[in-house]
Amino acid sequence: MSSKVKTIGIPLSILVIAIALAIVMVSMRPAPEKKEVEVPKFLVDAAPIEFNNVEFLVYAQGAVQPKNQTMLSTQVSGRVMKVADNFVEGGFFKKGDVLVELERVDYETDLLLAEAELARALAALEEEEARGRVAQKEWSSIKSGTAPELGLRKPQLAREQANLKGAQANLERAKRNLARTQIKAPYDGLVRSRSVDIGQFLPLGSQVGEVFSTDVAEVRLPLTDDDVMFIGDIRETQPLVTLSADVAGKRQFWQGRLVRDEAVLDEARRVIYGVVEVIDPYGLSENNRNFTPLKFGRFVSAEIAGVQADNIIKLPRFVLRLDGTILTVNPNSTISINDVEVVRTDEDFVYIGGGLAPDHKVVLSAVSSPYEGMPVRMIENPPKVDDKQSEVSL
Repeated sequence: MSSKVKTIGIPLSILVIAIALAIVMVSMRPAPEKKEVEVPKFLVDAAPIEFNNVEFLVYAQGAVQPKNQTMLSTQVSGRVMKVADNFVEGGFFKKGDVLVELERVDYETDLLLAEAELARALAALEEEEARGRVAQKEWSSIKSGTAPELGLRKPQLAREQANLKGAQANLERAKRNLARTQIKAPYDGLVRSRSVDIGQFLPLGSQVGEVFSTDVAEVRLPLTDDDVMFIGDIRETQPLVTLSADVAGKRQFWQGRLVRDEAVLDEARRVIYGVVEVIDPYGLSENNRNFTPLKFGRFVSAEIAGVQADNIIKLPRFVLRLDGTILTVNPNSTISINDVEVVRTDEDFVYIGGGLAPDHKVVLSAVSSPYEGMPVRMIENPPKVDDKQSEVSL
């Protein structure tokens, strides 16, 4: 029994001694050094603030149309004897070109009759003037005093003078009617449509075709009140307008002037229409031989040069937050939340007139739950603010 107790007690003593030694060793080991956990600063993309003088641009769209469009009609009746070769849809002509010619025989006859009537009236007047002189001499040789008008044939002279004026008027009318048998172009232009042909009889007032002038084209642009505010006085400045459209797969540009507005608001759209004029839209002059024609009916985009503003900060549209503030990084590398003066916004940019410090940098990246004084670090060599066209909204 005693030997069995000894066998169990020896290992137990060794275990107790080992545990005691372990406790002593652990208690003698120095405590580990405590270190604070560093939270990495938020990485942001930021760019310097630049103040510039800005020329505001206004954008609109509209269709090209001629400044003058005319429905040609006959002023006399007659059969169509000739139609000009260029009097076809799309044909170009010069001012004064004869486009349609009517039968002239009857009007030439009327002219001869009017000339004969004028000759008779002249002869009758000369005869009456001679009779008046004879009557004056006879009265003077027989009686003294003032002769009565009837005795001197003054009423008869007035009648013949009136007949002469009537004959002259008939002659002028006959000449005009003869000239009207030729329907001439009222200006340089092109043919929109033609509705007559050779041999067709046209009564007075018949329409022969529609023509457009090609010296000036117009584009009507819808403008809001805000657009007009940034354009200024249209009639005084007549700002430059750049028109553009895709033609045969290539972007083409034309220059014009915003010359006026139509002075009345469109009740349905609540806009006012401005009118842009483009000189020689088809490039028909000698100086525009390599010019891409700005054809009537084409739909174009317009960029209008507006008023200028000084010391404006132009930033990408996405940096303006929903509450009207902009995030910047101050010289202490912490976030500042700035209330700004927004001069204007468009589809791509926001224009700031005040509220940003020049030594700050504008945050161009999305920041989750930003707060005033939030520490950040910046990306090296950030892109310029104007180069960033799209980003996540802040």
